[in-house]
This record gives sequence, C-alpha cells and structure tokens, in this order.
Amino acid sequence: MSRVRFGYLRLTVMLKREGWAVGKKLVYRLYRNLGLQMRTKKRRKLASEQRGPVQSAVRANQRWSMDFITDRLENGRYFRTLTVVDQYTRECPVLEAAHSLTAAKVVDALDSVAAKRGYPESITVDNGSEFCSRVMDAWAYRHGVKLDFIRPGKPVENGYIESFNGRLRDECLNVELFWSVEDARAKLEKWRVDYNVHRPHSSLANLPPAAFANELRQRKPTTNRELLTVGNSS
Repeated sequence: MSRVRFGYLRLTVMLKREGWAVGKKLVYRLYRNLGLQMRTKKRRKLASEQRGPVQSAVRANQRWSMDFITDRLENGRYFRTLTVVDQYTRECPVLEAAHSLTAAKVVDALDSVAAKRGYPESITVDNGSEFCSRVMDAWAYRHGVKLDFIRPGKPVENGYIESFNGRLRDECLNVELFWSVEDARAKLEKWRVDYNVHRPHSSLANLPPAAFANELRQRKPTTNRELLTVGNSS
C-alpha cells in the first residue's frame, strides 16, 4: 500500500521497522528534496472552545466513538460510511459503507463487531437522527451500552472519531477512486486492516493499534487497574 499522505516522522518509523538505518533528519531531508511536504491548515485555538475534564477510557473495549463520513462515487452518487473507534486501543473494528445507513443498519454493524469482541460500556456519538432513534435506544438498553451524546455543535467532544475521520479522509477517501459501493467497501476494508495492523500511531508509542492491543493482552498485570485493563482487552 502506498503512503502518499504520511509525514516524514511516520515514514521514519516504518523505514526503521523494515530494517533501514535512518534517522528522522535524513528522512526529512529526502522528504523535502522530493517535494513531499504536506500542507495542512493551522487551526486557531479559541478559549471559548475549552470545556471541562473528560473521563478517559482505561481499558480496551470500554469506550467507543462512532460517527459517519460522506464521500462520492465516480458516477456522482454519494455514500456514507459508519466509522467506529476504540478510544483506548485506537483500533477501528468496522467501516460500514452504504448509500443509506439507517439506524437498523448501524445496529446490525455493531452486533457484528460485538460478536467478535463484545459490547462496550459506552459509545460517544453526536445528535444525529440515527443515533437518537428508538432503534438505537432499544439496542443500547438491551445490551447495557450507554450512549454518551456530545453537545450540539461541539464535535471536539468526540475528538477520537474526529481525528480518525480526518486520517481516513486524508489517506484513503481523498486518494482513491470509488466506482461502486462494493468497490468502496473493499478499499475501505483494505485501509482499515492497514490502519489497525501496520500504521504507526503516535499516541501508542508508534505501535499500530492491533499490536498495542496484543501487547496489553500479553502483559502481566501488576496492579488492580492493570488487571482490569488486561482482563477486558481480550
């Protein structure tokens, strides 16, 4: 898989992983000489956007974040993708694409994920109609999942999924051509596997999410808190 949207620091990690004896200064010099500098918009920080402390996940599968992202096929038709992220391990358990994603389809996708890894304690979502629906509410009640709704107009309160969606758009949606929904599903799944298994994540000491989750499962717990973490990450 090409890495046309990776920065020089992430490329340095991947080159070292493959056995190249390179440092970040050398990679940066080559990066600039090849004209690969990525241009990103600087975000203006506003004091009015600050909010109170947020309770963080302390173990795998405790808290998920969920959202939708929209793109267009080459024939002009739009499609939506359901995105889900584990807030602790940063794993993406599912990317579900369709022309229309109803609450029933969202529930089916979540049940499919839960069959493999269990249900989370809570899911952070916005106030979209699919997430506020009776179908979603009944599903959450039935499986003991708390739906944490962010305040309207405050996407920063679901920062995990906002960051993930940015990476997804930058590294996949903006560089791929999608000829049909089936083609989009195949390419999204390929990117999802690469994201989980190979892509270094800076907040996980440059480990891919799947490797970080596996390390948690193999680590010997030394405290009650670690015992909870390891026990719930399997």
